[in-house]
Amino acid sequence: MAKTIQAIRGMNDFLPSQTPLWQKVEIALRDVAGAYGYSEIRMPIVESTHLFCRAIGEVTDVVEKEMYTFDDRNGDSLTLRPEGTAGCVRAGIENGLLYNQEQRLWYMGPMFRHERPQKGRYRQFHQFGVEVFGLNGPDVDAEIIMLTARLWRKLGIEKHVRLELNSIGSPEARANYREALIAFLEQHESVLDDDCKRRMHTNPLRVLDTKNPEIQAVLVDAPKLSEYLDDESKEHFTGLCELLDNVGIEYQVNERLVRGLDYYNRTVFEWITESLGAQGTVCGGGRYDGLVEQLGGKATPGVGFGLGIERLVLMLEELELNQTRPAVDVYVVTMGEGTLKAGMSMAETLRESVPGLRVMTHFGGGNFKKQFKRADKVGASVALVLGESEVANGEVTFKDLKGGEQQTISQDEVASKLAQLV
Repeated sequence: MAKTIQAIRGMNDFLPSQTPLWQKVEIALRDVAGAYGYSEIRMPIVESTHLFCRAIGEVTDVVEKEMYTFDDRNGDSLTLRPEGTAGCVRAGIENGLLYNQEQRLWYMGPMFRHERPQKGRYRQFHQFGVEVFGLNGPDVDAEIIMLTARLWRKLGIEKHVRLELNSIGSPEARANYREALIAFLEQHESVLDDDCKRRMHTNPLRVLDTKNPEIQAVLVDAPKLSEYLDDESKEHFTGLCELLDNVGIEYQVNERLVRGLDYYNRTVFEWITESLGAQGTVCGGGRYDGLVEQLGGKATPGVGFGLGIERLVLMLEELELNQTRPAVDVYVVTMGEGTLKAGMSMAETLRESVPGLRVMTHFGGGNFKKQFKRADKVGASVALVLGESEVANGEVTFKDLKGGEQQTISQDEVASKLAQLV
């Protein structure tokens, strides 16, 4: 017997029992983005490796250790996208969407990172992202945070997430801070782990994000980035906080929050949950005003966020908010000569008359017990039973599978009676 082939580790199948919850989340994401007037953009899964090296940063974990990179048959280095912002910026530049224009965009799809798979962190993961170009005020920063807050309310998880904010200032401010931070870290090098020692001179701000409790204790005395912020960044951050206060969105200022990618400036934020154990960040983003120019376009301000759909799905499961509509509303049961044809015809008429109604017709024969057992298994709320007498009289037996009541009605009445299920 040939050896069975299995899925690649960290790249998962989502079975019919799981996909309704995914669809629920995806519909909520589309609806909320649409409520703010944002438009969908779709980018390729594979991009030039150089795009991510330039955008994300050569000395980030993503570029150094996590990207799926390969040479194609022409010898070009290609990479499965590890995040969405770089590709969105590339698409905007290439298609002339950005210069002297305003764009409010969203996208959704798979991303790839070669990490150690664990709950909520996979090698193929799915991300929803929002990117806004051409607006440089704190108002749009506030709006995308408001958008995420509305999503939490729509999914019923608003009490299980909290918002952390910070400003990492201008590149010039960070350069000054970087020197002070390196000087501090050099004084405490003996306490640093290998990862932090490696980052100390290449990307020292990432040391602030360490999860090592011993290093966190030392960092309490580290110089604060807020002390090095330029006046414009301070004013921008104050404006953002005032706008969030105005709409009642609570937040905590976390001065160690820097995000993991090099392209951020000024605003950075994360939505954190305690419902998923160690994997606490559900959504993160910020402003990246220099990225378009860095990738070859005209200078254009940008701000956005990405959120992991797997983590949202996990949260809904953990909080028992994973109720979904069954895949089937109505199951058509037939028995006798000519009843299957009549049943298929009636099912097609119902799909036409009641848009959104989910109707499944039983195939393969079998007695009533077998057919009703199948109706229960697929979660149908109603069974429509057609025997020879019902077909002859233009009737159908309407059985409520949740309440157990049944009645025989005219086939002309069925559509209006089922409309309430949609």
